[in-house]
Amino acid sequence: MNSPVMQQEDDLRIHPQKVVLWVGMVSIVMVFAALSSALIVRQGEGNWNFFEMPLAFWITSALVILSSGTMYYALRAAEKKNLSATVTGLWITALLGVAFLAGQFIGWTQLADAGIYFRDNPSNSFLIVLTGLHGLHLLGGLIAVVTVLVKSILLRYKPGEILGLELCSTYWHFMGALWIYLFLFLLYHY
Repeated sequence: MNSPVMQQEDDLRIHPQKVVLWVGMVSIVMVFAALSSALIVRQGEGNWNFFEMPLAFWITSALVILSSGTMYYALRAAEKKNLSATVTGLWITALLGVAFLAGQFIGWTQLADAGIYFRDNPSNSFLIVLTGLHGLHLLGGLIAVVTVLVKSILLRYKPGEILGLELCSTYWHFMGALWIYLFLFLLYHY
């Protein structure tokens, strides 16, 4: 039997996979902070295109907020051991994630239709690199959502043991928050 002190130490420990996830997310923040800083410096040098954000980017912002809500719903359902609601929440989250990525592609198409191409101006390049890099990271999150969804359907999670879903949820919310930051940042600088 564990003593109360040993039990408290066990309760204070963070799962190693959570630590790895947080280190990874901090690394991603550093990459986007560096790119954001570089954009500000480059914009100050002049020769900067100013244009309106594509409508698709506004829509994808709403989609990513909705997907955070459905991911939250899925995690809460899993904590209550409600498999049906967990699977439903994950399905909707996955569909919203696919819609987000499709919307980003449509946004790039809208940019191209407006004559905004990657090589024409540094402002164009920064916009496409920032949104594309975020899209790649979100694609990784979408793969995690689908993996967790399949494991949920196949009953791979035991009651009370939902670490994979917790990790996926944390990363998904992080990706959503990162997009909102990027969108607001880009709105201000374009």
